Amino acid sequence: MDEAALRQKVGQLLAEVHRLPTGEPKVPAGKSPATVLAGSGMKREMAALEDGLDQIRLAVKYLVFDLEATKRENHLLRRMLGE
Repeated sequence: MDEAALRQKVGQLLAEVHRLPTGEPKVPAGKSPATVLAGSGMKREMAALEDGLDQIRLAVKYLVFDLEATKRENHLLRRMLGE
């Protein structure tokens, strides 16, 4: 997968995340919002999702860094070969 395709996929993933509802969940009568969040596990799921996104961001940064280093090395080696 080349850099442009990777960037496109990451953009698509971020667009999907931004389309998720950000509002508070509907709270049934007689229950507090904290009870609804804790009872449904939504808080844990959101934390896990955020952790996953952080890991993906870090992995993409490492991949981009490695790609740029590889390009520099290839350019240097090509110059050394006289191409």
